[in-house]
Amino acid sequence: MKKIKFPSAQTILLLIAAMVTLLTWVVPAGKYNQLSYDKETKMFNIKNGEASKTVAGTTKTLDSLGIKIPIEKFTSGDIWKPINIPNTYEEVDAKPQGFFDLVKSPIKGIIAGADIIFLVLFIGGLIGLMNETGAFDAGISWLAIKLKGKEYILIILVTALISVGGTTFGLAEETIAFYPILIPVFLAAKYDAMVALASIYVGSCIGTMCSTTNPFSAIIASNAAGINWTSGLNTRFVAYVLGTLICIIYIMRYAKKVKNDASQSIIYDQKEEIENLFKNNTESNLQLTTRLRVILFIFLLCFVVMIYGVAKLEWWFLEMTTVFFVGSILIGFVARIKEAKFIETFVKGAGELLSVAIIIGIARGITVIMDDGMISDTMLYYASHITEGMNKGLFANVLFVIYGGLSFFIPSSSGMAVLTMPIMSPLADTVGIGRETVVDCYQYGMGLFSFISPTGLILASLAIVKVGYDKWLKFVLPLVFILFLFSIVMLTISVYLT
Repeated sequence: MKKIKFPSAQTILLLIAAMVTLLTWVVPAGKYNQLSYDKETKMFNIKNGEASKTVAGTTKTLDSLGIKIPIEKFTSGDIWKPINIPNTYEEVDAKPQGFFDLVKSPIKGIIAGADIIFLVLFIGGLIGLMNETGAFDAGISWLAIKLKGKEYILIILVTALISVGGTTFGLAEETIAFYPILIPVFLAAKYDAMVALASIYVGSCIGTMCSTTNPFSAIIASNAAGINWTSGLNTRFVAYVLGTLICIIYIMRYAKKVKNDASQSIIYDQKEEIENLFKNNTESNLQLTTRLRVILFIFLLCFVVMIYGVAKLEWWFLEMTTVFFVGSILIGFVARIKEAKFIETFVKGAGELLSVAIIIGIARGITVIMDDGMISDTMLYYASHITEGMNKGLFANVLFVIYGGLSFFIPSSSGMAVLTMPIMSPLADTVGIGRETVVDCYQYGMGLFSFISPTGLILASLAIVKVGYDKWLKFVLPLVFILFLFSIVMLTISVYLT
C-alpha cells in the first residue's frame, strides 16, 4: 500500500482558508466600535462601521467610553493603531465569504504582505550572490575547524542570541534571513537541519513569548491595558530566563542523539537532499582570502545594521529590504561579478525563495477572509465572556488558553494587543488581580501557539528548510507541552504571590 504523503504548506494553508471561509457562514458577523487618535488635530476619531465622528482628544472622552488608558499613551504615539471600545460590540449584517472570495484571498494576501514578501525575495537574491562568490563554503570550512569538539556552543549561542532579540525588540519575521546562513553551519557540525531550525525558530518564539521590552507585544499591550509596561517586568524576565533554558536543554538533547547516531534524526530520510540543497561543504578547497573575508563582513554587517535599525531607528520592512539590496550591490562590486551575471544570480537566488513568499501571501489571505467576513471581533466578544465568575487562578489560566486560540484568528502580536486589551484587561479588575496578568496571558498564549500555528511564520520557515509540518510537530509538540505546563505554573505563581 502506497504511503499517504503529508500535504505541503501551501495545501495546508488553502485548506485552513477554506475552513475559515465556511466559518463566515456559521459565525455571526460582528464589530466593535474603534477609537483612533489624530496627532495633527489632537482629536479622537470614533469609527462605527462605515460611519465615523470626531470627538475631543481628552481624558474625559476616554472616561466616558470606559477606556482606562492614560491620554498620554495616545498623544505620545505609544498607541498608534485603532483600539476596540469596550461594550460596543454588536452583530452586523452577515458577510459570508464565497468561493470567489476564497480563491482571491491568496492574491489579496500577497498584496497585503508585499512588504515582508519583498524582504524574503531580496534576501534570496543576496544568498544567491554569496553562494556564487564561494564565501559561504570557505567560511563554513573555517568555522567547522574552529568548533571541532565544541559544536554544542552553536546551539547555545544561536538560541540565546535570537531569544534576546525576540524578548527585546520582537525578532520574528527577520529570522527568515538566518536559515540559509546558519543551516550549512549546523550541518558542518554534524547536526541535522532540524537542530538549526529549532535553534532559530524556537529561540525567536520563546523570546517573544516572554517579551520584556518588546515594543510590539509587552509595551503596546501594557499601554492598551492602561498600565506602565514595567508592571510585571520582573516576572516576565524570570519566565524568559527559565523558558529559554528549557528550550536550549530540549534542543541539545535532541542534537546529541543526532550527532551520536544520524539515523535518530526525525528528518533522516531527507539527509542527502538537505545537504545537497544547502551545499554543505566542510572540506572546501577554497581558502578564506582577504576578499572573501570582506564579502563575509559585508554580509554580516547587513544583519547588524538591520537589527540596529529595527531596535533603535524604528525601521520596518522597507528599510530592512533596502539594507539587503545595498549589501547585494556591495558584494557584487567586491567580488567583481559582471553586471549580466549579477542580475542572473540575484534573480535566481530570489526565485529559490519564491515558494516561501507565496506561503506568506496565502497565510495573510486567511486574515483577509476573516476581516472581510467580520468574524474576528465576534470570536473576541464570546471569548471575553467565558471567564465570567471564575476565581483568579482559574481566570488567568483559562485566559491564557483563550489567547492561544485567538492567535489563530489574529496572528499579529500588535494587532492582538490593541484589539483585545481594552476588552480583556478590565476583566482583571473584576477578579481582583493586576492587569499585568492579562498582558502575561496574552504573551504566553500567543507565544506558545506560535510554535505550531499554521497561520504564523512556521510554514514559511519550514519551506526554506524543506521540512514537512508533520515532522516539525513530531519534534516540537513535547516541548510545547512542557512550556504549556511551565506557563500555567508561572501564571499561577504570579496571581497568588504578587
